[in-house]
Amino acid sequence: METALQITGTAAVIQAQELTDALAAQFISFIDAAPQSVAIYRAGTRKLLDWLSSKGITQPRRDDVLAYRDELKANYKPTTVSLYMTAARLFFRWTDQQGFYPNIADNVKGAKLDREHKKECLTSHAVKDVLQAAKGDTLAGLRDYAILALMTTCGLRCIEVTRANISDLRTVTAENTLAPALYLQGKGREEKTDFAKLPPQVAQAINAYLKARGKADSKAPLFASISHNSKGQRLTTRSVSRLVKGHLVAAGYDRATMTAHSLRHTAATLALLNGETLGQVQKMLRHANINTTMIYEHAIERAKSTCEYTVANAIFA
Repeated sequence: METALQITGTAAVIQAQELTDALAAQFISFIDAAPQSVAIYRAGTRKLLDWLSSKGITQPRRDDVLAYRDELKANYKPTTVSLYMTAARLFFRWTDQQGFYPNIADNVKGAKLDREHKKECLTSHAVKDVLQAAKGDTLAGLRDYAILALMTTCGLRCIEVTRANISDLRTVTAENTLAPALYLQGKGREEKTDFAKLPPQVAQAINAYLKARGKADSKAPLFASISHNSKGQRLTTRSVSRLVKGHLVAAGYDRATMTAHSLRHTAATLALLNGETLGQVQKMLRHANINTTMIYEHAIERAKSTCEYTVANAIFA
């Protein structure tokens, strides 16, 4: 049976589109991964096959994969390039395993990722500005304030916010007392085994939102949509990112480097600056490897350096 990658002749354009869709569907159905990962691979495969089609390539070679990667590098961030190239490598590995097409993407690298601290974090004063601007008595205001307070103080990722259910609000034992906590399903996890301790201010904000929201099933999402078409449904990671970005902009922090993930960076940085140990911050952020947490420590140490001022004093004094 011919595949989209083997078709030649005058009818190649029409037939290739039909068979390309079928081939992509077979590949996606083969993947055994979490729904979010499957969605990423689906988008990456679609990107690759659309690019091949736009170039009129029906029998791609390794050089074509390299050209595809280089074009991605020219138009996307390294993290995006890496995701697309991962999908391409998996796709061609699958076509080879199925006997459809050789693995021409074997050992083709993506983009080099800089593991250093890149996103901005907020000062404590900036956090207060954002929270104050977001605070309101409406259901949307109460919800958004609770989300911002939770992400900033506990370092939650967007996906952890979206996965949280009302029933995940529990208590944990802390120094012979019970403390409110939110159990989390972290990135790459299938169970909610981690938790974030909720400071009183955050617990109060969440409870105020839930009270205003009214009676809901314990299995319902902790933070729900209030829009007409999706009222009560679970927020998506994109909607949380957009929500946070909107409040950052409204408070006057309108820089490209200020994103929803900046709130996570803020929690880590403020914790370290105010005396928490690296190990404790690692646990708060739920990092598997402490080297990931050390990025924040390195950024703080670099910011404390006075080398530039020393050089300036030597020159201009």
